[in-house]
Amino acid sequence: MVTGMCPGEISLVVCDDAFISELNREYRKKNRPTDVLSFSMRDVVSGNTSDPVLGDIIISVQTAEVQARENGTTIEEEFKFLFTHGLLHLLGYTHDHKDDEERMMGLANEILAGIKGNT
Repeated sequence: MVTGMCPGEISLVVCDDAFISELNREYRKKNRPTDVLSFSMRDVVSGNTSDPVLGDIIISVQTAEVQARENGTTIEEEFKFLFTHGLLHLLGYTHDHKDDEERMMGLANEILAGIKGNT
């Protein structure tokens, strides 16, 4: 079970590939659509996590639909995965290195299993 989380607020934007491409180009210098972007409003590095506003999660529904077809899942399952992925980024998790990616994916799978078990 994931522990140690405190309450917080999240802004969720569901958009198309054109909108997320613009953000991806501006903030990540990548001129292409992506599935999910996260913008933290907390200073995770310094440990100042008292602000209840976690940040923004932006999900491209077009890319999510393509990935759902490619992965043989539903759009709902893909959307839950992308939201969870974005949330973990807001909580300070990354996947820059193999170990980090394995840890983040493990947490995502744990969270998603909990969601599935409660529906």
